[in-house]
Amino acid sequence: MTQTAGGLGELAAAFPFEWWQAALILVAGVWAGLINTIVGSGTLVTFPVLVAMGVPPVTATMSNAMGLIAGNLTGAWHYRAELRGVERTLLKLLPCSVAGGVVGAALLLHLPESVFGYAAPVLVVVALLFVVFQPRLQAVVRRRKDAQAQAAAEAARARGETPRPLDPDRSAQPAALYVLVTLAGVYGGYFVAAQGVLLLGILGVFLLASLQAANAVKVVLVAVVNIVAAVSYILFAPERIDWWVVALIALSSSAGSWAGAKIGRRLSPVALRTVIVLLGLVALVALVARLL
Repeated sequence: MTQTAGGLGELAAAFPFEWWQAALILVAGVWAGLINTIVGSGTLVTFPVLVAMGVPPVTATMSNAMGLIAGNLTGAWHYRAELRGVERTLLKLLPCSVAGGVVGAALLLHLPESVFGYAAPVLVVVALLFVVFQPRLQAVVRRRKDAQAQAAAEAARARGETPRPLDPDRSAQPAALYVLVTLAGVYGGYFVAAQGVLLLGILGVFLLASLQAANAVKVVLVAVVNIVAAVSYILFAPERIDWWVVALIALSSSAGSWAGAKIGRRLSPVALRTVIVLLGLVALVALVARLL
């Protein structure tokens, strides 16, 4: 009994955060999981909180990406129905995300930390721009999908056939789709933040499928990139991982993803984006302050 108490005491002593800091990280993780399920960019909630709690930026990026995997998988499970009809296309895109994730993780691990210090503020700005302009991008995507469906229906009628729904797995996908998904994987393996928004934009425009199917494919590909990056971190830089952060984010983002799948659609997307942008600006200020 004394040994058990001593072990718990040592574990508590090793915990690097005050109780209120841990609580704040948990809240950020829940919010990030919820946001990732609905609009993406949950990292722009957790990343600034971790940096504000004193976690070094590279460690924050690595540990956060690993912690969010649990939430990614929860979200992917809830979107499994939307994947019907695009399974073959998803299998073709998976190697692109794997390759991109490996390259991005390698860049993060091998480039000097000072490079990330300068790149991170720029990437935060890029991520915030994706978040701000996501509604306009989705509107463009919807118009394009409607035009594709109408053109396919008219072509079928001209041939004297009954119009059928588009079958993505039987349609030849454009080569640009595979190139851009690979590049999105590089971005995600290096920085994580807003890769879901970036991927949805790419898939929405270039994937010959519905927007709902594109969103489901996005959720899976983001999970794959994070898993590939996590394996790379564990194999080649385990000393740079904060396992307490991984545990806190994993638990809270899973709860957030579950909540997002159940009740998240009732929340205002404008309110969610406002929170993302505000916290992203906090991260930007913190990162720039480190350089001054």
